[in-house]
Amino acid sequence: MERFFKLADHGTSVRTEVIAGVTTFLTMAYIIFVNPDILSTTGMDRDAVFVATCLAAALGSAIMGLWANWPIGMAPGMGLNAFFAFTVVGAMGFSWQQALGAVFISGLIFLFLSVTGIRRWLIAGIPASMRSAIAAGIGLFLAIIAMKSSGLIVASPATFVTLGDLTATGTLLTIAGFFIIASLDALKVKGAILIGILIITFASILLGVTEFGGIMSAPPSIAPTFLQLDVMGALSFGIFHVVLVMVLVEVFDATGTLIGVAKRAGLLTEGPAHQNKGLSRALMADSTAILAGSVLGTSSTTAYVESASGVAAGGRTGLTALIVAGLFLLAMFFAPLAGSVPVYATAPALLYVAGLMMRELTEIDFKDVTESAPAVLTAITMPFTYSIANGLAFGFVSYALLKLLTGRAREVHPATWLVAGLFVLKFAFFPEG
Repeated sequence: MERFFKLADHGTSVRTEVIAGVTTFLTMAYIIFVNPDILSTTGMDRDAVFVATCLAAALGSAIMGLWANWPIGMAPGMGLNAFFAFTVVGAMGFSWQQALGAVFISGLIFLFLSVTGIRRWLIAGIPASMRSAIAAGIGLFLAIIAMKSSGLIVASPATFVTLGDLTATGTLLTIAGFFIIASLDALKVKGAILIGILIITFASILLGVTEFGGIMSAPPSIAPTFLQLDVMGALSFGIFHVVLVMVLVEVFDATGTLIGVAKRAGLLTEGPAHQNKGLSRALMADSTAILAGSVLGTSSTTAYVESASGVAAGGRTGLTALIVAGLFLLAMFFAPLAGSVPVYATAPALLYVAGLMMRELTEIDFKDVTESAPAVLTAITMPFTYSIANGLAFGFVSYALLKLLTGRAREVHPATWLVAGLFVLKFAFFPEG
């Protein structure tokens, strides 16, 4: 391990890397409960999604560790799983098999963009205000999903949404879970989100809100989702919109996370991105993980910003990511516990993650209306139209148009014009797709 991971060169040890790996796993393990809860709304088998989630996370993290030698954990991404379930399948009417096909296609495109360097060109060309707005908008989207599923908000014929019944047991559990997670995180407790989910799960079992299915067992079958992707079906009418959004979110989310965590770990050298061997391999690793995830039966896999917790604990090499991979494999034996987790336990986690993502709004320059107006439009359109895609479309088109109308068209990078143009074409030819 010393020779393979070059531990001494990175100023670390096996013990430090193991501790860092456990730390990262605890901070991102909530996904093994949340992802099946979200994707099962499409009709996918919950137990199979649980196994697919664990395997995709383990495989992605292992590739990142063994090939790129970076201490970054991988797993199905928050936001894209919501887009998969509630927009592509729920609103647009695609089958979950076709949605998996779209994930596979987006993975191929993502891999191509990474290999050719176009991915770095896109990242360099998209304005910082829009990148921040996308993260904040996805946070708001997750928030409305959490509040709706837990009964915190309900439909209203007069105001569209209104406050739900705050005396209902499930709603009270959601509120309690949010404060437990927030308090633990404020106290710097590792795995605060995971602990909060488990506490509310056990409370809901004791109160009779959900049934206890056990804690451990042999992993359930992955057959209901394995190789069930329908690529040809995904190429049908309207899939252009879906793939475009998946690729854009994957590009911004994964690349931003990789670079941000790598900077904290001191893994990036000065100079062009192509001279950073570790970055090039990391970009390829997360692209490959998306393809693997679609085959296993889950939404897009991405780099997790929670990996920063492992870096803070001293993780500097791929051994940290390999430990994360091993722990995700062990997690497959906790399927009965995952099946016992009610929506009232995962909703607080979604709500808290939403709050963390909203921090990105502070990065927007509100003194410049040509930057702030498109950013705000992006963020608020996502929850109000229940679609990440619509938020991206409104944001990019309005950004380019405002710059053009104010005589500042030269400030717009060709990448932004390209994305805005693609969305205009989409609405022109596929207004309902």
